[in-house]
Amino acid sequence: MAAEPRIITTTDELAAFCELAKAQPYVTLDTEFLRERTYYSRLCLVQMALPPASGPKAAGGPAVLVDPMAEGLSLEPLYDLFRHTATVKVFHAARQDLEIFFHDAGVFPDPLFDTQVAAMVCGFGEQAGYETLVKRIVRQPLDKSSRFTDWSRRPLTQAQAEYALADVTHLRAIYEYLAGQLKKTGRDSWVAEEAAALVDPETYITRPDEAWARVRTRSGSPRFLAVVRELARFRETYAQTRDVPRSRVFKDDALIELASAKPLTDDDLGKSRLLLREARRGEIAQGILAAIKTGVETSDLPKPVPDQPGLPGNAALSQLLRVLLQAKADAAGVAPKLIASASDLDAIASGVRDVPALSGWRAEVFGNEALLLTQGRIALSARGGAVLVVPVG
Repeated sequence: MAAEPRIITTTDELAAFCELAKAQPYVTLDTEFLRERTYYSRLCLVQMALPPASGPKAAGGPAVLVDPMAEGLSLEPLYDLFRHTATVKVFHAARQDLEIFFHDAGVFPDPLFDTQVAAMVCGFGEQAGYETLVKRIVRQPLDKSSRFTDWSRRPLTQAQAEYALADVTHLRAIYEYLAGQLKKTGRDSWVAEEAAALVDPETYITRPDEAWARVRTRSGSPRFLAVVRELARFRETYAQTRDVPRSRVFKDDALIELASAKPLTDDDLGKSRLLLREARRGEIAQGILAAIKTGVETSDLPKPVPDQPGLPGNAALSQLLRVLLQAKADAAGVAPKLIASASDLDAIASGVRDVPALSGWRAEVFGNEALLLTQGRIALSARGGAVLVVPVG
């Protein structure tokens, strides 16, 4: 029978474990959280494991669960560990974890290593999920039976605790393998460049004034967009200040309906087909009507994002860039979507040059030759099933 996982419930216990971690080259971490009923994620559990990695005949270093819901427990020792630059903080798909820590304490782990990014750089494809890496690198089965569970309930079951710990114990071997591969290929800087974007505060800040840009609309009417802007601003502000999901205020389809109909009275608002019952009265209803009134009356009209049909042949050029991207990604053993997105390729084909694919390590792998292709200085050919780059002129 497996030993019962250790659960830390006091600040002193956490501080002692974090001091142990500071003496190690790395620590693996993960979190469990809930977000269904809140705007910000509610942290329910933190998992931590120290080297060495476990194996078929080795138990590995100590691993613990930290209960942030325990009365009186402060996560400050963990945040102090985040600031300790001699210990690498290892996560898999770190973005949601980092968002929690940023909003809770304004701190990021330094240095950070994201095994999902590293796996994409090391040739594990675009779907470098944790379970895939456990199977391919650790060669161990992974119990995912507790994937959909309520992590806020206490006490945790044995199955929950074991599931949570597995997210960091296997991560040790994954990190050691990927770090070794990066060192061999000299691509450490590539992953470090990606990590810099993950620890940029702007990644996790949503400003109400900018929320309207995420709403998909079919109309480019400036007045319509002004109402969309004000409704999105109100919704984002309300959701943030009361810590409720945007969808609990009103959904995008209701926002579009409201911006089209522009109700200015309670009676008009009651005719909305898509608005939740709770939003037809009280504070939300008043906020909606005030936002619409502002949008209807303002002289500060947003400029619609212009359509970019591009020059004749841009669609074909985009397709050529996709072929070049796949060829270069295959040659480098890097997931194509890590190098360039579809929108990046369309932008390059349309003459835009301020895109991530044209700078840093991406330029070395793909961007420089992408520019040559758009300039007609290279062409693409095929031989023996492989795509070749051919100089022109």
